[in-house]
Amino acid sequence: VCVAGYGQAGGNEILQLLPPPTLQGKETQGLCPERDFKVECGGFSARPVYSLKHVPDTSLLVTSGPPDSSLQVWQVSAEDSDVIQAVGAIAADKATGQPWAKIATISARAPWVLHGSRLNNVQITEVESRKNVYRAGIYTRSDLGVWKLGVWTLLLCCVPGQLGLADIREPQSPLGAASIPWAARAGRWCMGAPGSASNCQPVALLSSEGHLVLADLRKPSEALAMARCRVPSPGSHAEFLCVSWAPALQGTLAVSGFDGTVRVYEAQSWDSSGREAEPIFVHRGHTLGGSGDPPLVTTHTWHLQKPRTLLSAASDGSLHVWDWVQPCG
Repeated sequence: VCVAGYGQAGGNEILQLLPPPTLQGKETQGLCPERDFKVECGGFSARPVYSLKHVPDTSLLVTSGPPDSSLQVWQVSAEDSDVIQAVGAIAADKATGQPWAKIATISARAPWVLHGSRLNNVQITEVESRKNVYRAGIYTRSDLGVWKLGVWTLLLCCVPGQLGLADIREPQSPLGAASIPWAARAGRWCMGAPGSASNCQPVALLSSEGHLVLADLRKPSEALAMARCRVPSPGSHAEFLCVSWAPALQGTLAVSGFDGTVRVYEAQSWDSSGREAEPIFVHRGHTLGGSGDPPLVTTHTWHLQKPRTLLSAASDGSLHVWDWVQPCG
């Protein structure tokens, strides 16, 4: 597990952590005497790290963060070293005017990174050669959220609330974007897509006002289902919004970024009413035991093999791994 800090001062840590034994086994082991992550190797970034991705099939990491949209490339240490070392950078489009780039890594014919801060500067760069292999023919300056869908297809989500598909085999091809239902009156949007094109689950969209929309990519302007989650302060901390599908459970998703909790929902029963949805589980571990203002969950992710196991991180530097139990009935 790789984590990084996003403080404004220099010296933000980048760490590779070894999960506790209970996470590494295929079967649930119950109580385990060793429950802490162990630091395998680490380094320091002079920039705050707002986004961090591992490049599949390599020992490279790519990060982004202010003050510009350039990317930093890191080499995770070899067996005889415990240092994560900066090995280069990928230059940004000077005309973006944005302080950092959204990134997604792709394992195709070569290690690629998809990056950009707005729809008019979406591009793919080969990580090792720094060669540009794709640039979308899009001229809208909407702020961007990025997700990979399939080997040759990119699913793009605009912060104002638009979805679009792009085929990376057709550089400079125009991109048709469809507005998300409720987008005109629902703040900033983020997206959680299925892990692969073969996954039959729809795209899940979350707004800073707490609206949840499920959309089919074939007709994204028509919602399959809509719901609303209860949020303490709509519109705040929109940069930390996160919605994700469980990879090993059909119709289950998790939401975070509004406060110190992670909420798990079953979306199979949602309809088009947009009524408030009740979570089947709420993880409140990050809010316990501290003093002062409660921390904010900054991101979460699902374990790929353990169906009901999640990892979550918060603004106080805490990293949790936890299971949730299916409620009776």
